[in-house]
Amino acid sequence: MQSDRNMPLPESREIERRKQWMGVLARATATQLEAALAECGPLPEFEYLRRPEIGMVMVRGRADAKGDQFNLGEMTVSRCSVKNADGLVGHGYVAGRNKRHAELAAVFDALLQSFEHGSVCREVIATLAGEQHVARKKRNAKTAATKVNFFTMVRGED
Repeated sequence: MQSDRNMPLPESREIERRKQWMGVLARATATQLEAALAECGPLPEFEYLRRPEIGMVMVRGRADAKGDQFNLGEMTVSRCSVKNADGLVGHGYVAGRNKRHAELAAVFDALLQSFEHGSVCREVIATLAGEQHVARKKRNAKTAATKVNFFTMVRGED
């Protein structure tokens, strides 16, 4: 058996694609992922590497978005890791306390790496990403409508 040290590193393009789909999985709801999983056809067997669990992570911020980092506070997350029969490992990290959401995200992560299920699941991810984009645009438009531009306000001085 080959050790992990001898495994070739994934290409940066593959890493970026995986970051994108993991973000979509984390922002989707567990209900959306349950429905989407049904569209991926018969699934391979999975075993847990890490059963779904709830924990905390420290959220860090930056002053003025580019200055010194500081600890903003803690956030609850759920995580899970699975391995399928082909040896592909999937990880799921989601905000909140939904263990099933983390499990589904991990299963999707493994499926998206496989040749057999990857193309079907990528279509599902593209659909979810499109829905999330539309929701984000609506939310941004609603927020922009309440924006106050302080530089154009006239002071009450003579």
